[in-house]
Amino acid sequence: MNSHAPNIRAEPRPVIRQLDESAANRIAAGEVVERPASAVKELVENALDAGATRIEVAIAKGGKALIRVSDDGCGMTPEDLPLALARHATSKIDGSDLLDIRSFGFRGEALPSLGAVGRLVITSRVQGGDAAQITVSGGRIGPVRPAAGNRGTTVELRDLFFATPARLKFLRTDRAETQAVADTIRRLAMAEPYVGFSLTDEDEGRILFRADAEQGELFGALQTRLGRVMGRDFIENALPIDATRDGITLTGFAALPTYSRGAAVAQHLYVNGRPVRDKLLTGALRAGYMDVLAPGRHPAAVLFVTCEPHQVDVNVHPAKAEVRFREPAIARGLVVAALRHALAGAGHRASSTVAAAALGAARPEPDARPRAYQADYRPGGYAAPRPSAPAIAASLAFQAPGFAEAPTGRVEPDPQIAPGPDAPLGAARAQLHENWIIAQTATGIVIVDQHAAHERLVYERLKAQAAENGIASQALLIPEIVELSEADAARILSIADDLAALGLVIEPFGGGAIAVREVPALIRQIDAPRLIRDILDDLEDQGASDRLRARVDAVLSSMACHGSVRSGRRMNADEMNALLREMERVPKSGQCNHGRPTWIELKLADIERLFGRSG
Repeated sequence: MNSHAPNIRAEPRPVIRQLDESAANRIAAGEVVERPASAVKELVENALDAGATRIEVAIAKGGKALIRVSDDGCGMTPEDLPLALARHATSKIDGSDLLDIRSFGFRGEALPSLGAVGRLVITSRVQGGDAAQITVSGGRIGPVRPAAGNRGTTVELRDLFFATPARLKFLRTDRAETQAVADTIRRLAMAEPYVGFSLTDEDEGRILFRADAEQGELFGALQTRLGRVMGRDFIENALPIDATRDGITLTGFAALPTYSRGAAVAQHLYVNGRPVRDKLLTGALRAGYMDVLAPGRHPAAVLFVTCEPHQVDVNVHPAKAEVRFREPAIARGLVVAALRHALAGAGHRASSTVAAAALGAARPEPDARPRAYQADYRPGGYAAPRPSAPAIAASLAFQAPGFAEAPTGRVEPDPQIAPGPDAPLGAARAQLHENWIIAQTATGIVIVDQHAAHERLVYERLKAQAAENGIASQALLIPEIVELSEADAARILSIADDLAALGLVIEPFGGGAIAVREVPALIRQIDAPRLIRDILDDLEDQGASDRLRARVDAVLSSMACHGSVRSGRRMNADEMNALLREMERVPKSGQCNHGRPTWIELKLADIERLFGRSG
């Protein structure tokens, strides 16, 4: 009879065999070296551990044909080279304390794994010594030979995965692998501003990335390096982060909410200088921007968490991309609090890219089609050319009487408030279409969305009142019983005090059940069992949950929306100026409750260029 049960065997009892060292190394390589970018990461981290100040990387065919990493670090002696290719041999730790790890590498697996799946050549020289070279191909190690070389180490890896050709089928195109290598170099370069990096594509003979070693104090050097890697726009719209709690320090830069991205591609998190992808930190970053981002938008940030090695375990995965904090709640709370404090300190500030986008939308689109004399030819005849911004402005001069009679624009008399440092949003001069406030500043004009701006002001006022007086709760006539496992019940009851502060009161009800006694009075209809289970999912995934806070804030936001100045309401000069002054005082007023900008500023120089007046 045929059987599909995998444990029913017709063959004799299987024999346990000891794998040879070559097979063991190839299996280990599958964990450490996933693709060329993984190999580059391991080799560059070795160079950083060696104290290099300059690291040069060259690749060919996306790293499949060649990866060469050269550094000016401490180097290795001829006697060190064979030992460097032995599994679990390392100079980083002595094995006495696996939590006291102060280097990138410590497992002693990278070089033997690379030698097991490719053709590896290592050339190294220490200061005052002779250079030596060793080769390994498919796990077979050659003898140490004399060589020529400067102080430091050059590791050349060719024909990656030639010994395991099945792995080659899972690699992407050369272009995609090259991009992955470049992203890896950029992430490492952001954490090491005093080290110079370069990446060269030898197929095309061009430099893909270059960053020279920065000078000056750490924060300034970091800012300059991030400007080179992330772009000038990021630095111009980023807020410095510097906070400490219970021995954990958080530094870096976080962008304004209006400088958000459509995906989480501009989020870079580091723990003790090591780039990580950690759910706890990613969730904390998202919580820090909880009520200032539009749906589907993601914050941009480069954050560095620094702590004593004993407070974090980096020995979670061979790739060392995951960490585990001894006190995860402290680490998460530090990130959330620091981000919210920085965003509140930014006040009414909005990103400069909003104004740039507005100017870009106002500029006439370039027309690359052949031009007919004073007209564009289209099938069926000629059509009038599309007017440019200067032409539109000129035409308005002949429509001035009709424009002045339009009921949707009102010009106020000369303002009593002088635009300047004390009034960065300027003085109100006009209201257009009963929604847009036009203010004059010392260097340009500001356009304000009156409803969005006042909605944020009312929302912040409601949140402050709720924080001061607490969230009112409403007792249920009949408590709602939620059946859970004993482990889940214990987990949700461990944060009962936090939930009670938000108006949700729960109690144990025997076994794995809990009783929901009170719910937030602000939320009229609430599915308590579903909310409890959603909070449990957050606790399981991130170690914390802001779901109930988000529900309460959503209600406050809705109340603010209905209680704010509506679009279509006419405002006089005093009302408009009062709105501007309050925006300058209230935190986060640069964006509405839904993450959209509340105002944009157009500089006079930009407006003049828009109308072709700049020389």
